[in-house]
Amino acid sequence: VVVVTQKVVSKAENRLVAIDPEGGHKPLVERESVRILRRRGDLIISETLHGFVCANAGIDLSNVEAGQAALLPVDSDRSARRIRNGLRHRFGVDVAVIVSDTFGRPWRRGVTDVAIGCAGLRPVVDLRGTTDALGRELQVTEVAIVDEIAAAAELVMGKAYGIPVAIVRGVDPEWFGDGGVVADVVRAPEEDLFR
Repeated sequence: VVVVTQKVVSKAENRLVAIDPEGGHKPLVERESVRILRRRGDLIISETLHGFVCANAGIDLSNVEAGQAALLPVDSDRSARRIRNGLRHRFGVDVAVIVSDTFGRPWRRGVTDVAIGCAGLRPVVDLRGTTDALGRELQVTEVAIVDEIAAAAELVMGKAYGIPVAIVRGVDPEWFGDGGVVADVVRAPEEDLFR
């Protein structure tokens, strides 16, 4: 699985924009959101146009020139498919691709990488109906495989190392397949106890 950071994808797709010196990043956050959930100081928790709930609509000011911001790709699944097809065409390899970004988590300190786009990999592996190590049937366990792989890749890419791509080997072959999208990981509002 090839994991590519959102920042390098956003740069390649010309998703860098100038920040208004007067309004800062807030007008951009509002433009890139369908809903503002919370505000505290300069921090805005919003639901993005993609359905992600995150800080500042995923708009990133790190690793870009002063006065610029990196917006999320318009369609990160499409970006992942394009990268996957390019790798297949250029190198003859059939790999899955994840586009990753850093998210904070409610009630937890620190950030972790999650998948915001994928191609060639089932985003969620449903273990309901299987049994655990002691033979008990799993009732609710669905594993966000793409998020776990994105987080593992971040351990070697780092936030300040300048490494925008990682290759993760040893992934279960049963997890590969076409048709999945990162929206499969996003909990529907009617199932979400926190919105």
